[in-house]
Amino acid sequence: MYLSRIIPILVLVWLVIGVIAAGQRGYLTDREQNCATLGTIAVTVIAGPLNYMGVNPKVSDCKLPEPSQ
Repeated sequence: MYLSRIIPILVLVWLVIGVIAAGQRGYLTDREQNCATLGTIAVTVIAGPLNYMGVNPKVSDCKLPEPSQ
């Protein structure tokens, strides 16, 4: 029962730290939003506390499929 309470809390804290790291890097206030920028924000949030240990995830190339005609 104890683990069923602590794991969701740890995941939430992990993601909050990732959002804080993305905000400190200016990713959340950047005016140019594209697939690569949104991907970088996502991997930064998922990396969480690892951002403060030297991990600097970035997405540089993002290809979205073209809609059918």
